[in-house]
Amino acid sequence: MTSLENALPAVEHRVRVSIEPAAAFELFTQRISTWWPFKGHSCFGDQALDVQFEPFCGGAVTEVARDGVRMPWGTLIEWSPPDGFAMRWFPGLDDQHATLLRVRFVAVAGGTQVSVHHSDWEGRGAQAAAKREQYDGGWPATLAAFRVAAEHCTGEQA
Repeated sequence: MTSLENALPAVEHRVRVSIEPAAAFELFTQRISTWWPFKGHSCFGDQALDVQFEPFCGGAVTEVARDGVRMPWGTLIEWSPPDGFAMRWFPGLDDQHATLLRVRFVAVAGGTQVSVHHSDWEGRGAQAAAKREQYDGGWPATLAAFRVAAEHCTGEQA
Protein backbone atom coordinates (compact mmCIF):
# COMPACT_ATOMS: atom_id res chain seq x y z
CA MET A 1 0.00 0.00 0.00
CA THR A 2 1.10 3.53 -0.66
CA SER A 3 1.23 6.15 2.07
CA LEU A 4 -1.85 7.75 0.48
CA GLU A 5 -3.76 4.47 0.94
CA ASN A 6 -2.63 4.38 4.57
CA ALA A 7 -3.74 7.97 5.25
CA LEU A 8 -6.25 8.43 8.02
CA PRO A 9 -9.59 9.85 6.85
CA ALA A 10 -10.42 13.45 7.52
CA VAL A 11 -12.62 14.40 10.44
CA GLU A 12 -15.67 16.17 9.04
CA HIS A 13 -18.49 17.80 10.98
CA ARG A 14 -21.15 20.39 10.17
CA VAL A 15 -23.57 22.62 11.98
CA ARG A 16 -26.32 24.93 10.73
CA VAL A 17 -26.85 28.28 12.38
CA SER A 18 -29.44 30.98 11.75
CA ILE A 19 -27.03 33.86 11.14
CA GLU A 20 -25.56 34.94 7.83
CA PRO A 21 -22.10 33.72 6.73
CA ALA A 22 -20.34 37.03 7.46
CA ALA A 23 -21.69 37.06 11.03
CA ALA A 24 -20.83 33.38 11.50
CA PHE A 25 -17.28 33.94 10.22
CA GLU A 26 -16.82 36.91 12.54
CA LEU A 27 -18.18 34.99 15.53
CA PHE A 28 -15.90 32.03 14.82
CA THR A 29 -12.72 34.03 14.29
CA GLN A 30 -13.00 37.36 16.10
CA ARG A 31 -15.27 36.50 19.03
CA ILE A 32 -14.12 32.94 19.64
CA SER A 33 -13.57 33.68 23.33
CA THR A 34 -17.34 34.07 23.78
CA TRP A 35 -18.09 30.47 22.90
CA TRP A 36 -15.02 28.21 22.51
CA PRO A 37 -15.05 25.43 25.18
CA PHE A 38 -11.64 26.28 26.61
CA LYS A 39 -11.89 23.91 29.58
CA GLY A 40 -11.44 20.78 27.49
CA HIS A 41 -10.20 22.19 24.20
CA SER A 42 -7.30 24.54 24.80
CA CYS A 43 -3.69 24.74 25.89
CA PHE A 44 -4.40 26.73 29.06
CA GLY A 45 -7.71 25.18 30.15
CA ASP A 46 -9.49 27.32 32.74
CA GLN A 47 -6.78 29.97 32.42
CA ALA A 48 -7.49 30.55 28.70
CA LEU A 49 -8.77 34.02 27.88
CA ASP A 50 -8.89 34.35 24.10
CA VAL A 51 -7.75 33.08 20.72
CA GLN A 52 -6.45 35.70 18.33
CA PHE A 53 -6.35 35.39 14.55
CA GLU A 54 -3.98 37.56 12.53
CA PRO A 55 -6.39 38.00 9.60
CA PHE A 56 -4.17 37.24 6.59
CA CYS A 57 -2.42 34.31 4.92
CA GLY A 58 0.64 33.52 7.02
CA GLY A 59 -0.99 35.05 10.10
CA ALA A 60 -0.67 33.36 13.46
CA VAL A 61 -3.54 31.91 15.44
CA THR A 62 -2.63 32.20 19.11
CA GLU A 63 -4.26 31.26 22.40
CA VAL A 64 -3.82 33.85 25.15
CA ALA A 65 -3.92 32.97 28.85
CA ARG A 66 -5.24 35.25 31.58
CA ASP A 67 -1.66 36.05 32.63
CA GLY A 68 -0.75 37.11 29.07
CA VAL A 69 1.22 33.98 28.15
CA ARG A 70 0.66 32.97 24.54
CA MET A 71 0.63 29.57 22.88
CA PRO A 72 0.49 28.99 19.12
CA TRP A 73 -2.49 27.18 17.69
CA GLY A 74 -1.39 27.42 14.07
CA THR A 75 -0.71 29.44 10.96
CA LEU A 76 -3.34 30.61 8.48
CA ILE A 77 -2.80 29.34 4.94
CA GLU A 78 -6.09 30.73 3.62
CA TRP A 79 -8.11 33.71 4.81
CA SER A 80 -11.23 34.34 2.77
CA PRO A 81 -13.99 36.08 4.75
CA PRO A 82 -16.86 35.33 4.81
CA ASP A 83 -16.32 32.03 2.96
CA GLY A 84 -13.80 30.42 5.27
CA PHE A 85 -10.25 29.92 6.37
CA ALA A 86 -7.67 27.15 6.47
CA MET A 87 -4.72 26.72 8.77
CA ARG A 88 -1.89 24.48 9.75
CA TRP A 89 -3.18 23.39 13.17
CA PHE A 90 -0.66 22.58 15.91
CA PRO A 91 -2.00 23.87 19.25
CA GLY A 92 0.83 23.94 21.77
CA LEU A 93 3.12 21.92 19.51
CA ASP A 94 5.94 22.53 17.06
CA ASP A 95 4.61 23.21 13.56
CA GLN A 96 6.18 19.98 12.28
CA HIS A 97 3.24 18.21 14.00
CA ALA A 98 0.62 20.26 12.15
CA THR A 99 -2.61 18.92 10.77
CA LEU A 100 -4.77 20.78 8.25
CA LEU A 101 -7.95 22.48 9.42
CA ARG A 102 -10.45 24.01 6.98
CA VAL A 103 -13.57 25.82 8.16
CA ARG A 104 -16.20 26.89 5.61
CA PHE A 105 -19.26 29.13 5.95
CA VAL A 106 -21.89 28.54 3.26
CA ALA A 107 -25.19 30.40 2.97
CA VAL A 108 -28.21 28.12 3.21
CA ALA A 109 -31.91 28.86 3.58
CA GLY A 110 -32.31 30.60 6.91
CA GLY A 111 -28.64 30.97 7.75
CA THR A 112 -25.26 29.31 7.36
CA GLN A 113 -23.83 25.83 7.25
CA VAL A 114 -20.46 25.74 9.02
CA SER A 115 -18.27 22.84 7.93
CA VAL A 116 -15.09 21.61 9.59
CA HIS A 117 -12.68 19.45 7.57
CA HIS A 118 -9.68 18.36 9.67
CA SER A 119 -7.07 16.21 7.89
CA ASP A 120 -3.40 15.34 7.41
CA TRP A 121 -3.13 13.40 10.67
CA GLU A 122 0.19 11.87 9.68
CA GLY A 123 1.96 14.94 11.10
CA ARG A 124 1.11 13.58 14.54
CA GLY A 125 3.31 10.52 13.98
CA ALA A 126 2.64 7.47 16.16
CA GLN A 127 -0.21 9.32 17.91
CA ALA A 128 -2.02 10.16 14.65
CA ALA A 129 -4.89 7.65 14.98
CA ALA A 130 -5.52 8.50 18.64
CA LYS A 131 -5.46 12.26 17.94
CA ARG A 132 -7.81 11.84 14.98
CA GLU A 133 -10.25 9.94 17.21
CA GLN A 134 -9.95 12.61 19.92
CA TYR A 135 -10.77 15.41 17.47
CA ASP A 136 -13.59 13.40 15.89
CA GLY A 137 -15.16 13.39 19.34
CA GLY A 138 -14.25 17.00 20.16
CA TRP A 139 -15.46 18.86 17.10
CA PRO A 140 -19.17 18.05 17.64
CA ALA A 141 -19.08 19.57 21.15
CA THR A 142 -17.17 22.58 19.89
CA LEU A 143 -19.63 23.16 17.05
CA ALA A 144 -22.54 22.73 19.47
CA ALA A 145 -21.07 25.54 21.59
CA PHE A 146 -20.74 27.63 18.42
CA ARG A 147 -24.38 26.96 17.53
CA VAL A 148 -25.53 28.16 20.97
CA ALA A 149 -23.49 31.36 20.60
CA ALA A 150 -24.81 31.94 17.09
CA GLU A 151 -28.40 31.53 18.24
CA HIS A 152 -27.77 34.28 20.80
CA CYS A 153 -26.71 36.50 17.89
CA THR A 154 -30.04 36.09 16.09
CA GLY A 155 -31.58 39.51 15.89
CA GLU A 156 -28.42 41.17 17.19
CA GLN A 157 -25.43 42.66 15.44
CA ALA A 158 -22.97 39.73 15.45
